[in-house]
Amino acid sequence: MPPARSVVLSCAGTGSRLGLAQTKVLIEIDGKSLMAWQLELLKDVEDLRIVVGYQADAVVKEVLNYRKDVTFVYNHNYFNTKTGTSFYLGAKDGNDYAIGWDGDLIVHPDDIDKCLNSKGEYIVYSDRMSDEAVFVRTDENGDVLSFSREDGDYEWTGPVCIKKDKLKYTSGNVFNMLEGHLPMKGVKVRAQDIDTYDDYQKAVEFIRSWKK
Repeated sequence: MPPARSVVLSCAGTGSRLGLAQTKVLIEIDGKSLMAWQLELLKDVEDLRIVVGYQADAVVKEVLNYRKDVTFVYNHNYFNTKTGTSFYLGAKDGNDYAIGWDGDLIVHPDDIDKCLNSKGEYIVYSDRMSDEAVFVRTDENGDVLSFSREDGDYEWTGPVCIKKDKLKYTSGNVFNMLEGHLPMKGVKVRAQDIDTYDDYQKAVEFIRSWKK
């Protein structure tokens, strides 16, 4: 078994690119909220830390409808910061290893174990699917060599497992925090990120595909 890990679910952002006037974890996908899907997929995580900011009260209420044993962490400066801030804040008081997880990501249930229980430190990526992706370039072994906004072999989906003492406060993105630690082992999964309305529609189809 891998060492004890904390999962940091980052849900502080405004979701402005989606254009639905609410934080993304509260949008409905195939009959229930994105948060409900996240909690179902992460049901076996013992130390789940949820970072909230925009519409925090509504997010907390939604979480508590499904699960009471989570730690809420507040990113009060959510409007001026990005995912790197939320990951740092959520991880700093957790276990020695932290797994960063974006609130707008859906991972295929059959691949959840790879995201949570692969050995050592690693970065999770998928085939290219989203409209506004961060890409990764990999070597012949599938290890991650670099990130790019322009092009790459695969799409970085967001999850990363790393020792928390390597994380430093930043107002930027998680991938900016990781660039100094590359190369890192890569783990490939099936996943769908939700940044735009087109991504949202893809997520609906993605969930329906595994329910079949």
